[in-house]
Amino acid sequence: MTYEEIKNNEVIKTYIKQANESLDALGYTEHGFAHVTLVAETAGYILKTLGYPERTVELVKIAGYLHDIGNLVNRTDHSQSGALIAFRILNEMGFPPEEIGMIVTAIGNHDEGTGVPVSSLAAALILADKSDVRRNRVRHDDKSTFDIHDRVNYSVTKSELKINEAHTIIKLKLSVDTHYSSVMDYFEIFLQRMVLCRKAAETLGLQFKLIINEQQLI
Repeated sequence: MTYEEIKNNEVIKTYIKQANESLDALGYTEHGFAHVTLVAETAGYILKTLGYPERTVELVKIAGYLHDIGNLVNRTDHSQSGALIAFRILNEMGFPPEEIGMIVTAIGNHDEGTGVPVSSLAAALILADKSDVRRNRVRHDDKSTFDIHDRVNYSVTKSELKINEAHTIIKLKLSVDTHYSSVMDYFEIFLQRMVLCRKAAETLGLQFKLIINEQQLI
């Protein structure tokens, strides 16, 4: 079973679509196919760059694609409910128990409220998920209605997560238009996520660096 098969599974597509619609109703930024695909590809990039086996890279991409499926149930504890949904889906698809375990563990630990980078998959998923800050995650154009999450995401005109050639540092570089949001706004809502990213990077043997408008802040 492959990442592409997961992406093309109609049941999974339906659940991701409905989960994203629920978050839209609650006023959250985009958590649909664009987000989960980017997270999957970024998590895969991290482990591939660090030399992990091809199958492990495939599994972290699957975890990335499924990581927010728990929003189908409720935003609260969505990582845990998502892990249970993923378990059921993957088990029915015939994934071996050891692979299901790796994927479910990563999904269940990706949220900053309760998550811990307990494995390389979990660490890569955390970094990929928390680095997805971008203007087109904001769902509407009426800036007068923006909350702080909308303002911060809308202010980010460029986002890049890269591992250096020596494989010692992972950098999240953001270009922020301070006309819409200040750097302090970013830290107000994302500080806990950045702390979790630092822990995730350490699990992978890396240092985490946050650079905003060419200034290193972490």
